[in-house]
Formats: sequence, structure tokens, C-alpha cells
Amino acid sequence: MIPPLQSIISRLHVKQLRLLVALGEHGSLLKASQQVALTQPGASKALQEIETTFGTPLFVRTNRGLEPNAVGHCVIRYAHLIQTDLAHLREEIVGVLRGQGGRVAAGVIMGAVPLLTNAVSVLVGRQPDLSVEIVEDTSAALLAQIDAGRLDLAICRTSITQAPQVYDSVRLQEETLAVIANVGHPLRRAKKVTLHELAPYRWVMYRANMPMRVLLEGEFRNCGIRFPQHLLETTSAFATLALLQANPSFVALVSIEVAQFFAHHEMSCILPLALTSQSEPYELVTRKGAPAQPAAKLLIDELLSRRS
Repeated sequence: MIPPLQSIISRLHVKQLRLLVALGEHGSLLKASQQVALTQPGASKALQEIETTFGTPLFVRTNRGLEPNAVGHCVIRYAHLIQTDLAHLREEIVGVLRGQGGRVAAGVIMGAVPLLTNAVSVLVGRQPDLSVEIVEDTSAALLAQIDAGRLDLAICRTSITQAPQVYDSVRLQEETLAVIANVGHPLRRAKKVTLHELAPYRWVMYRANMPMRVLLEGEFRNCGIRFPQHLLETTSAFATLALLQANPSFVALVSIEVAQFFAHHEMSCILPLALTSQSEPYELVTRKGAPAQPAAKLLIDELLSRRS
């Protein structure tokens, strides 16, 4: 039986986490003990204490050394995360003590990537010591990371959650959508295209229930056209671009900012399809009532200055 959380917290030490990471890297108690400056008997005792703390074996003893079992892999992964968080904590403290710099973790949905990266570029130009982590994902995944304290802020949408009231959100910018394709697409030189013309092509888009996908489904429904059955689904801007590059017949629905970025660099073209539906705006989302640390406040202020 796994012990209660408070029992684990009270018994687990940072040096034990370092030992777990070292064991995951080396699979050898001797090499791991040397890495964390313990004697081999001391490392063996520490491992026994760790396994007692979690109430279950974490490694399988083989003639090749120690191999983590399923629970061991899980614990090692979280040990890595805790070490990384401590490194980020130190980095942020250094920035605060210097009166500048620090670290901020920001999430963003695909369509708003240019909005965030432009703000970050300006901000780090003013604050060279600032470190920024950018996580691109769906709104649902980003809100989950805000809940877990992994992100300081996110540009996404709270409409996808059943509890939007648990977040502080500010409307940032309206989203305009565009259809893009390979620069060699058969319709690249058309002055105007219709959804009837594009329907037979293979579409790259977000998965079901995402706002952008729901909007496109509505467009097909309003035109009396059957929605494509065989889709290529991704939340990644790079995967979208790679798919368009791989096949000149593919088309994708993205934000106009992403479309213009790709077109400007001649990586794709924008097809002249007029959409009738209005997309949901981007929101700047933070944890409800949570005070923004200095580095996050700088990025929030920069984003708010770009509101339209």
C-alpha cells in the first residue's frame, strides 16, 4: 500500500532524488553513488529508505545492475522534474536579487504563437537576463499545466473548460482563420475558392471539439457539405507545415498570423477562401488570484500592451 502524501513528503530528501536520477542514468549502484558523493553502502541504504518511503520496490536487481520497474520509471521521471524545478527556482531567485531577469513559463495555442513570440522577442531585448519557456499545446492541456503550477500564464481559451471561473482571463485579440496549402497546390493561383472546391482535399486540423475544428465543421454544415472523414490531426504548427511540405494536395486551417508567417517565408500559400463564421478570441489566462512573479508580470504587461 502506498503511504499517504504527507508521509512521503516528510521522509523524502533532495539527495535521495539525486540518487534516483543517477540510478536511472547509470543502472549501477556504484556509479550512482560516486555521482552523488556517497559510499556504495550508503547509497544502498538510501535506496532502501526510498523504497520504504514509497512502499514498493522501484528497481529489479539483475546481473547487469539495477533496472527500474514501471513504478521506478515513474518515480525517476518525477525526480527529474523536481530537480528541474529547483534549478528554475534558483534561477528566478538570482534574477529577483539582481533586480532583473528571472524566469517565466508561458503556454500558447498554435494560432497565437506569433503573438507570444513577438512579445517575448521585444521583452528579452529589454531584459537580456530573462529566461522564457514556451509550451505549445491545446487550451485544455495548457489549462491543466496552469492548474499544476507548471505555467505562469497561457494564451488560450477558457471556453473549453467547465470551470472557467477558476482562472483570471483577459481578452487579448480576435482570431481570424485562413486556409493554407503547399506553394505548389493546384488552387494556389485561384482568385477565389469555395469550400465545395476544397472539400475533396486532405485536411490538416485540430482534433475534435477544439474551437477551430468546431468552426470548420460549422462551415461545412452551413454549406451542406459532408465533413471530411479522413483527417490529419495535429496541434503542432511545425507538424502542420511539414505535412503541407510533404504533399502539395494537403490544406490546413490555421490562424491568419500563422498563415502570414508561413507565406512571408514562402513556406506555404494562403488560399482565398472566405469563411463566414467568427472564431473565439485569444485570452491571456493565469491562475485565479495568484500573484504574478516579476518575470511573468513583465511578459503579461507586454502582451496586454498589444491588445486589439
